[in-house]
Amino acid sequence: MSKLVTIYGGSGFVGRYIARRMAKAGWRVRVAVRRPNEAMFVKPYGVVGQVEPILCNIRDDASVAQAMAGADAVVNCVGILAAHGKNTFDTVQAEGAERVARLAAEHGVAQMVHISSIGADADSESEYARTKAAGEAGVLAHMPDAVILRPSIVFGAEDGFFNRFAGMSRLGPVLPVVGADTLFQPVYVDDVAKAAEVALTTNVTTGVYELGGPDVQSFRDLMAMMLGIIRRRRLVLNIPFFAANIMAFGMEVGQILSLGLVRAPVTRDQVRNLRNDNVVSDGAMGLADLGIDPVAMPSVLPDYLWRFRPSGQYDAIKESAKNLRA
Repeated sequence: MSKLVTIYGGSGFVGRYIARRMAKAGWRVRVAVRRPNEAMFVKPYGVVGQVEPILCNIRDDASVAQAMAGADAVVNCVGILAAHGKNTFDTVQAEGAERVARLAAEHGVAQMVHISSIGADADSESEYARTKAAGEAGVLAHMPDAVILRPSIVFGAEDGFFNRFAGMSRLGPVLPVVGADTLFQPVYVDDVAKAAEVALTTNVTTGVYELGGPDVQSFRDLMAMMLGIIRRRRLVLNIPFFAANIMAFGMEVGQILSLGLVRAPVTRDQVRNLRNDNVVSDGAMGLADLGIDPVAMPSVLPDYLWRFRPSGQYDAIKESAKNLRA
């Protein structure tokens, strides 16, 4: 019988790509999510019955254990960018990751891959970064041979980065950003998924891998590239950190007063994160150590950002028409 992998958060942005790759590799895939009815799109990744979404709450021991019953490997992709209700940074990114690893060890699961973040830092001012580091420590305490993947900003058709700012560019002549000079090393989502696949299907060195694409650019330069692709002229306006903190505080208050109905577009914790560069460290193991040649942004971004152009799919046709002679 083919091997079984349980992917926690397997219907999320990164998780779905890992699920697809593992199914193509011939594994049975169990996609553990809070809302399995909304994850039915993963079933066609394999043959009938090969990929199955199941109910799981990463905050509950019994739920996590049931999801990994009989699994040969587990992958944890669960993470949040902002706390909401019971899903705090501690409960999800620290306790949740540790729970998956602890139960995997107790149930004799042979392999574990944990998706963390390049900004994980136990001494960071950011709660996001601290809990990412705590999650890694919890994983390694129970599964010392686990492979931890730390990607930089992840881009792809369903991303929440380029899609978000491309959508914002429709609203006016100014595109505001926080930390315009902060450096990023965006990595293609399928490269992250391939790294997880390689870690599970080949004999790789265990430990932490920092995943970044071939290009290091500032936030401002990334926005300029994105604007060029969607053919919009906008002023990229840097919001100073002190002003961003004040704005974020007001937005968080608005979220509280609305009982969570209105989400804060940016939080103070995210502002703290944006103070630090998000690039691969010197000497860190990375995609090259896994035999992966990273995909460059220009070869992918136009494939899904075209819909933000002034005329959408017809923009290229209009440009061609301008070159026609009467």
